[in-house]
Parts: sequence; structure tokens; C-alpha cells
Amino acid sequence: MKTVVCFGEVLLRLSPPGAEMLLQSPRLEARIGGAEANVGVSLARFGHPVRMVSFLPDNRLGRAALGELRRHGLDVGGVRTAPGRMGLYFLTPAAGQRPAEVLYDRADSSFALADPAAVDWNAELEGADWLHLSGVTPAIGPNAAEAALTAVRAARVKGLTVSFDGNYRKSLWDQWPTDGAAVLADIVAAADILIGDDRDVALILGHDFPHTDPMERRLAAAEAAFTGFPQLSRVASTHRTVHDATRHGLAGFLAERDGHWTAPPREIGGIVDRIGGGDAFAAGLIHGLRTQMAPQAALDFALAAAALKHSIPGDFNLVDLADVEALMAGGGDVRR
Repeated sequence: MKTVVCFGEVLLRLSPPGAEMLLQSPRLEARIGGAEANVGVSLARFGHPVRMVSFLPDNRLGRAALGELRRHGLDVGGVRTAPGRMGLYFLTPAAGQRPAEVLYDRADSSFALADPAAVDWNAELEGADWLHLSGVTPAIGPNAAEAALTAVRAARVKGLTVSFDGNYRKSLWDQWPTDGAAVLADIVAAADILIGDDRDVALILGHDFPHTDPMERRLAAAEAAFTGFPQLSRVASTHRTVHDATRHGLAGFLAERDGHWTAPPREIGGIVDRIGGGDAFAAGLIHGLRTQMAPQAALDFALAAAALKHSIPGDFNLVDLADVEALMAGGGDVRR
């Protein structure tokens, strides 16, 4: 099997213990994460060779992040050290009717400051057949946006499959003057798979989908995306219903140019951590498509992987193939 290349910033996540508010007590728990790294770790656990391309500071934080990626089986030969600091985000966990809150602290990080020309994409994509990145990466700043565009265009020239998770982060785009929708549209134009719902497509194309039924909105958005971006072959998304902090419903949707498939809502109770759930879905879908699953099977696998992520603290989805397959088979009892 050829390599999946994931390009994006690796972050240090800091969050208070339990359900505390940020700095309610003088303690923070540290974990490594980041959208593309989350996908990469999950794919590695599913048996795929994964190379991470990123920039980290040459200090204890950067080395700790590098070691964590390596520990989970990623090829970190494409991770370079660069001037700047470690990108951070602070997470206030959800509790009851209080939603989770993310506070980014990523200005002047090594990734944000890195020269877009510092990556030799011909070399980094050698031996690969897939590139994955998300909309978080170009939102970080002008250098990251240029690097993301360069990456997807190089992958297109080399014939790789490109998957792009919309992941629109307004708080990041607002920190520098640009037309975020136009940047995202340029990336989607070079992608084969868009992981995003009607809101992502509406933002990129500049028009809404006013259908009252969620499924009709997704179908209309997928059709508009296929029309607007001839290279696209698939559009996929989840639909989340939040009952409270520990109980959500999660459904799945996958469209191709000649058909679409749905996965009915999974009712997820006892949620431990929902951060990274979308990345777990993306990794599950990529796994299904790379292993030649039928569309419905790939979607079902992706949704089951995303559901399991909600039971694991931290950004990474640490389940294996057997765990996902057991859930899909209906197993929830003790495994001995």
C-alpha cells in the first residue's frame, strides 16, 4: 500500500481537568493534536503508511510533539524544525447544557511563519497516492495558505487523490486580511473528495441552500459542489444533533456523481471528548475508500469510527480496525 501524506500544523492542546472552566483551578492537561495529525494517527492505527509534513519549533515542546506522532506510527521525516513557537489551543470542555469552547493561540507559530517554498513536494509525495489536509491549514495565515495551495496542486500534477476537510474556522480567518472563501475554493478545485456539509459548500460558492430538510440541503449542496468543481468525485459529511454535552446523535452522508448514501444517526451517550470526531470520520472514510469498500460500507465504517472517538480523551482516535468492526457488528459487551 502506498503512503498517505497529511499536511498541517501539529498543536499542543491545553485543557482544564474534568468539566472545569478554563483556569477555574491552576491546572491544565496537555495533549498533542491537530486536524491532519488526528487523521494521520487514525489511519496509521488502521494499517496505512502515513507521512506527516509539518513544521515544529526546535525545543522541548516541538520534540515532544514529534515523539508523540512517531509513537503512533507516523513517518515524521517530513516534519521540519523552523523558527517560531509551538501552536497552542485551549479547550474548555462541554458539560450539561454548556458547549465546549476552543481558544486558539497560534500566531507566529513555526508552522505559521514557515516559508511555503521550504517543502519539496516532489520529494514528499514520492511513493504516496493520497494527500489529506483541512481548511484549518490555510486559515492560519498567508504562508500556510500558499503552502496548502502548493501542496494540492503538486499532488494533482502527480496524480494523487486529494481529500480536503472544509473545517472552516472563522476565528482564524478573521486574524488576517483575506477572502477565506476564495482560498478554500482554490483548494477544493484541486481536490477529489470534499468532507464538508451544506454550510461549507454555501461559504465556498457564496450562496445558501434554504431547504428545510437537512438531507435535501446536503443533496443540493453536493450537486452544486459537483457543478462548481469538475474535479470533485465525492462529497461527505456528518450531521450532529446535540442533546446535551454527553449525548449526541451523529448521522453520515456520502454523495458521488451518480448516487448518494446515508448512515442513520448513531445515538452516542456518555461522551468523553468530541474533539477530533470529524477527523475520525475523515480517517474512517479514507480507510474505506482506500480498501475498496462499497460506498455504503465506507460510510458506515467512517461513522462508527467517529462514534468511537467520542469515548476517548484527547484529539487522537486510538481505536483499531477490530474496535470499529465490533461496533458495526453490534458488539458493546465486555470483550474477553
